[in-house]
Amino acid sequence: MRRLVFALLALSLALPATALGQEHAEESDFDPAHEWELKTWGPEVKLGPIDLSLNKAVAYLLLGTVISILIGLVLMRVKVGKGPTRRQALGETIYDVAQVQVAEQGLPTKAIGRWFPYVATLMIFIWVVNMLGFIPLPLSDERWEIGGVRIPTLAIFAATSTLSVTLALALMTFVFTHVEGIRANGVRKYFRSWIPDVPRVMLPLIVPLEVLGQFMRLISLSVRLYANMLAGHMLILTFIGLIFVLENVFLAVIAVPAATLFYLFEVVIVVSIQAYIFAALSAIYIGSAIEPEH
Repeated sequence: MRRLVFALLALSLALPATALGQEHAEESDFDPAHEWELKTWGPEVKLGPIDLSLNKAVAYLLLGTVISILIGLVLMRVKVGKGPTRRQALGETIYDVAQVQVAEQGLPTKAIGRWFPYVATLMIFIWVVNMLGFIPLPLSDERWEIGGVRIPTLAIFAATSTLSVTLALALMTFVFTHVEGIRANGVRKYFRSWIPDVPRVMLPLIVPLEVLGQFMRLISLSVRLYANMLAGHMLILTFIGLIFVLENVFLAVIAVPAATLFYLFEVVIVVSIQAYIFAALSAIYIGSAIEPEH
């Protein structure tokens, strides 16, 4: 069984690499960054400066949304009175982690009812999108030609390894944080809470730093998730790509096991940790805005 699992993982990693090798065979230098070039599918759709065109990142987000909704419907909707099942136990475990480890750790008690659905949805959605990024899916820009028909190749791609995606998620938390802070405390009291109790002579130095610190939360949330997912995929693609760049199949003895180890590390550890950290920090930021004295 272990050998079978290892073989399947190696095949999953090799499939997208084969597509890369064919697509860029004419190029002298292998560049894994090509995987993050988002090509428009179909006609361009723009709303002023905002590009609403469909591409593979959007496709992964839509698929992640559907699966996240299904997780909620399948695992969380349990009929009262029926005996506990594995499905119910899994749903309760996810719910317990979201409530106890995320919401209750960052949000004040009075705000849990209002903001628990948001932070729980964030955790589940980011976990799903991260996990989809390590499952070979026919959502790539490269194509195989079989019998005169061009079909998408299997490839791995994480929408959260695109900065625009993580920035949009972080921007939601950023906006909700300050809207809730103003709602709970009023405009004057909330913005006054940004300024620590220091001598007046230091205010010209402290105030800009405090304001900058608020915007650094936005950068911290978005870049942390983006960088971790990007680095993992870059390492996997680079190891596999060495086989095609150096045109030496014997490198597979080293490259494929190394890529598989990074693959397992990302799937088992990084995917869940990054989803948890993003949701937990969102809860902490919103909670600190509601009760700035804490």
